[in-house]
Amino acid sequence: MRITDMSHQQDIGLAPVVARAFDREAGEESPRHCHPTAQLLYAVRGVMLVTTDQGQWIVPPTRAIWVPVGVWHKSVMLGEVLMRTVYIREEKLGGLPTECCVVGVSPLLRELILAAIALPLPYDEQGRDGHLVQLLLDEIQRMPSLALSLPEPASAPLQRLCRALREQPDDERSLQQWGQALAMDSRTLQRRFVRETGLTVGQWRRQCRLLLACEHLARGESVLEVALALGYASPSAFSAMFKRELGVPPSLFYK
Repeated sequence: MRITDMSHQQDIGLAPVVARAFDREAGEESPRHCHPTAQLLYAVRGVMLVTTDQGQWIVPPTRAIWVPVGVWHKSVMLGEVLMRTVYIREEKLGGLPTECCVVGVSPLLRELILAAIALPLPYDEQGRDGHLVQLLLDEIQRMPSLALSLPEPASAPLQRLCRALREQPDDERSLQQWGQALAMDSRTLQRRFVRETGLTVGQWRRQCRLLLACEHLARGESVLEVALALGYASPSAFSAMFKRELGVPPSLFYK
């Protein structure tokens, strides 16, 4: 991967809300950084993998990721990405999320983001441009949060478990077998895992497979290849899981 050198000074703008456009090549990776503003990170084309200390998020064109003020993160481009991002200063954050999350992008929100990019700086906050920005903030606030994240546990044994599941997603070891491997009673393992991630081990494994599926599909792999790599008995079983979680079959997700 190629590291892109960016100063991230574009978020120190001449208005409380500033939208910018950046186009990135496949494989580009932003260095770990944070902003003095909140950030709505969106791509009109392409898929991003965003990592923070709390976990990973996959961001396809139908979604955007919300990154609060001061959260350290980095992004990897899974293919060519046409990135569109909105920086929001603290005085405009009332009612907006306080933690990282992936949100759905409605057709209206998409057009508002694109329109905000074209605004002059500074713009008239009391005029038409200011009303457009306020509508953009209102639309961000009402967008649903979606399950495209993978929380990271804090303790070393559970991190080892999660790392193994990411590296070998077709691993079918039971909770009891994982408990033995980690020298931990299975019930203790489950309780600690839920306490640190908010998910059971089984839920985390399914979520991990879902994010890996999105990542592999974004790189152009077939549904069959992805299903077999993730340990599903058949493409139909994989497709059923994918549609149940994200509402569309994998063949249509990026369309």
